[in-house]
Amino acid sequence: MHASVNTGARLDRLPICSFHRRIMFLIGIGMFFDGFDIYIAATVLGATLHSGFSTLAQNALFVSATFLGMMIGSFMTGFLGDRLGRRFTYQFNLMLFGGASILAAFAPNMTVLILLRLAMGIGLGAENVVGYSTLTEFAPAQVRGKWLGGMAVFVVSGLPAAALLGTFVIPAFSWRAMFILGGIGAIVVWYMRKSLPESPRWLESVGRFDEAEALMQKIEAEAQAVSGKPLPEPAAPAAAAPSRELASLWAPPLLPRMLVGCVALVVINTLLYGFITWLPTFFVKQGLTVATSFQYSMLMSIGAPVGAAIGALTADRWGRKPTIVISSLAAIVFGFIYPFVSDPVLLPVIGFALTVPIYVLVALLFAIYIPELFPTEVRLRASGICNTVGRGATIATPFLVVSLFTDFGIRGVLTLMIGLLFALIAVVLLFGVESGRRSLEQMEEDRLAAVRFKKV
Repeated sequence: MHASVNTGARLDRLPICSFHRRIMFLIGIGMFFDGFDIYIAATVLGATLHSGFSTLAQNALFVSATFLGMMIGSFMTGFLGDRLGRRFTYQFNLMLFGGASILAAFAPNMTVLILLRLAMGIGLGAENVVGYSTLTEFAPAQVRGKWLGGMAVFVVSGLPAAALLGTFVIPAFSWRAMFILGGIGAIVVWYMRKSLPESPRWLESVGRFDEAEALMQKIEAEAQAVSGKPLPEPAAPAAAAPSRELASLWAPPLLPRMLVGCVALVVINTLLYGFITWLPTFFVKQGLTVATSFQYSMLMSIGAPVGAAIGALTADRWGRKPTIVISSLAAIVFGFIYPFVSDPVLLPVIGFALTVPIYVLVALLFAIYIPELFPTEVRLRASGICNTVGRGATIATPFLVVSLFTDFGIRGVLTLMIGLLFALIAVVLLFGVESGRRSLEQMEEDRLAAVRFKKV
């Protein structure tokens, strides 16, 4: 039995090798289908409505069921992942949304489809939390931002992929084929991910030292074989383990981090589901044809992977807080310009320029910053709670957006978005911690030192 396996320091000093790329691919491909299934509603609901399978009211319930399921999944996965492990949790939720997606293709009516969408939503919300958190615990500190940002590129690539596939698949095979594609993809990835190891950091945090040590020796042997030279000595282990108690999230110094996490995810979810997903509707209401509206939206959707890639490349170089602030300011500037643009050529260009910084924030907040803020012992529960609060905001967002657009047009909607971005900047500057290029254990040493200092 080992008193300390020192998994964090041993993982952080590893050179990037085939092990890391395998972990990245296996988690990332599952996250891609997570993103694909989230964005599938935009293509499927139009077809179900046109065919008479659904009504507008039922489509609204479908969307609400998605958000409700994602809230439940985000909350549940935090407790499952911290108690039963990362591996069990990401396999369970992948099977859940994959299986429910296949069943949805054979739904006899819209009521059944809505209930299956609730089940899919639970799996989708869970995958979002556990996927990012698991990679956080494997990636070395010096490149963690780039790798987690790369994971966000996997997810947001589901947006243009769903739109592009829907354009060809639905007219040829009906909307049911979209669910089959997403479901089969998820089940295939579930089988591939059976070889994905448990997080050594989590194993050590729950006292399974022998398993953590055996896994670390296997990982180190692979890394040393690739590099062809001895591995550097790891840093000293942390002096004390953080508390596993949920109550530790509601006391300093984790409480300010919970505030940052909750506010950040409320803001980014509102930007996504209060602006990005409403773009086709806004374009039509501004006088464009439906065909032109979807063309503009498709062009702007390319800004999703572009923005996420920029976030991945800048997070380590600039730091988390500066990147969040700069991206928010860029979104504010283009958000201010956008309502005053009417030129048919300039409109999608400015829209693209606005979409890019929003998806830089998607990469920074969902993928990189929030999972880093919390210790391994409570990481999934904390991230799950923050995601639950963020998803909860999406329940009220559609009603607020419709009211603002009806009364004030696109300017009213973007005024809300700009106000939220200013709030994000203020909270991050006041309460955020810089986590760039710092080991997760080093951040916890600083946290524990702050606690000890306050007790003196």
